[in-house]
Amino acid sequence: MREPLPAEEVRKAIEHRGPSRVPMMIHQWTYAGAFDDRADEVQAILDEYPNDIYSTGPRMPDFWDEPDNEIPGYAWLNTPQPAGHDEVHAHDANIAIPDIGMLDDILDAWPDPNIPQMYEGCADGLATGANGRYTTAGWAFCFYERMWSLRGMENILCDFYEHPKEMHKLMDALCDFHETVIRRAGKELNLDAINTTDDIGMQTGPMFSPKIFKEFFKPRYKRLIDAAHDHNMHFWLHTCGDVTLFMDDFIEIGLDVIHPIQKYTMNEPDVAAKYGGRIAIWAGMDVQQILPWGTPEDVRKEVRFMIDTYDRPDGGCMITAGNGITPDNPVENLRAFFDETYHYGLTHRRQFA
Repeated sequence: MREPLPAEEVRKAIEHRGPSRVPMMIHQWTYAGAFDDRADEVQAILDEYPNDIYSTGPRMPDFWDEPDNEIPGYAWLNTPQPAGHDEVHAHDANIAIPDIGMLDDILDAWPDPNIPQMYEGCADGLATGANGRYTTAGWAFCFYERMWSLRGMENILCDFYEHPKEMHKLMDALCDFHETVIRRAGKELNLDAINTTDDIGMQTGPMFSPKIFKEFFKPRYKRLIDAAHDHNMHFWLHTCGDVTLFMDDFIEIGLDVIHPIQKYTMNEPDVAAKYGGRIAIWAGMDVQQILPWGTPEDVRKEVRFMIDTYDRPDGGCMITAGNGITPDNPVENLRAFFDETYHYGLTHRRQFA
């Protein structure tokens, strides 16, 4: 296996201090077992190339408060799942909070982020698994993703206008929870970063207006980012789709790393030119067209394009996949992705040495 970068080299990339190689973090989007009869080939690729990050995570609440949950009462919703609720999987087919009037009762039973199990086993995992690498703690579904999972996509988008008071209450409850999770990580674990997800973009633009973002989301993201910074941790955010209209706001509140700058939704050269010196780009390989349907050379060409576009003399670029790498992706393309990222990530940095 090629050696991963030390944590300081990843910090240099994020802080625009000139890393020796473009960091690569593709492993967490690649699940060898999903490739069935080619799983061993995929695992061999994962074993051969470095993963420049070590990830752990908090114990997040269950969705429903089921009798057999490991931690009783530690759930977003204070009732068991209704019968038949899991038989239809469209976003709004079965809404967990169909009536906004239910919100106060749900918030009264909100999960406690001070449970002793929050980071159980994480310190041991870091001690044995990090091996000097950059470390993060992360979870999915921060604000918008958690809100629509509870209330339904259409309802949430209307609630910002029809029930703004209730939305502020829900978002404050989420923010209080996540801020405690972050501050506990800062006190209990020796980490380099916090990372979370919130898909607030579509293929053609943001999910909601800049006005809604500034009122509801921006101040609460700032609270979480400030909490991470208070403990000397970077803050990373994954958000799919076109979030161009929010980039200046993200930078203003101190976001350190953004992922993935989704292919075909945002103008990569424009993003690099306008924002590249002010935020680190965790650039994501296109998993909709190039990786599953292109040739190995198409994949290598795209890796070179991403690095040429985002990697500046002072750094600011890391490479990963745009989202999960599914088993319909050719293994040959996957190998090309890892190989080109490693070798071109070295070559490109040498010109700045």
